[in-house]
Amino acid sequence: MQETRLDTSRIRAARGVIDPIFLDTPLYRCEGLERDLGCTVSIKLETANPVRSFKARGTEVVANMLAGTGTRAVVCASAGNLGQALAWSGRGRGLEVTVVASRFAPAAKLDRIRALGASLELVDGDFDMARERAAAIARHDGIRLVEDSLDIETCEGAATIGLELIAAERSFDAVLIALGGGALATGVGHVMKARAPGVEVICIQPLGAPAMTHSWRQRRVITTDSTDTIADGVAGRRPIPAVLDDLLLVADDAVLVQEASIIAGMRMLLHHAGLVVEPSAALGIAAILEDRNRFAGRHVATIVCGSNVDLDAYHRWVGAASVPMS
Repeated sequence: MQETRLDTSRIRAARGVIDPIFLDTPLYRCEGLERDLGCTVSIKLETANPVRSFKARGTEVVANMLAGTGTRAVVCASAGNLGQALAWSGRGRGLEVTVVASRFAPAAKLDRIRALGASLELVDGDFDMARERAAAIARHDGIRLVEDSLDIETCEGAATIGLELIAAERSFDAVLIALGGGALATGVGHVMKARAPGVEVICIQPLGAPAMTHSWRQRRVITTDSTDTIADGVAGRRPIPAVLDDLLLVADDAVLVQEASIIAGMRMLLHHAGLVVEPSAALGIAAILEDRNRFAGRHVATIVCGSNVDLDAYHRWVGAASVPMS
């Protein structure tokens, strides 16, 4: 495999600094989903932890590294999950954490960031506007900017999920990974290509937030002017060049799915697996729904990456969902 920015030895070492509460998450075959999907489905569940997402695997590595250098203040931009995770990891290591987010982010995510003790600044725009503001704060105040997916620690923390998939010694044919900024996809993808190269690594984005997928397909950074998706956790407009370079080396495919399929995936995870998930976490199921023939008879692992969702919106989506037929 060609070299990405990630290093397998550092990924193994990351397990030693990540709080065990975020490690060795459930991985199980969900037979309830298989009748409707036509394939064997294993769920890697990253929601049963204090921040309800995989993001703390990365922030634990970041915060441990920063605390070791004497850093006392950090700032990040977040769609909601990274902010919670950095607040949680920073609080345990004496870091003052500032999170910049869109005021249109789900209220549940914003409330949880505040509850974890971080300072929260809201911008009248989307995640990419929050990224610009966080960078400006870092420059003005002379504090450390934590950039999800660009900071290699966020990718290598997420990559520990890949180590756990490998350790399970199950014969997966494909791993379905939500694609946003790219930390999860490049991290898990790196491990799979290094340790189980026969497993297909498939990344999924919403049609309404396609920048990274278009970039992967055209092998150059493609930006978009806006996003239009309920999957706020993956709704970026400006891919990071270094992250795209890594993704090009580890992803076998990148696909786009419709909003109706995302909602149907959320509904199926509730009805057949008992899981309340945010839209980004249902992207893998959405991909199967839209291309049943591709996955028929195969063993697919999907990473359920987060469950921070506004419950009023969730009830509206799930109550109105219907399962699309291929």
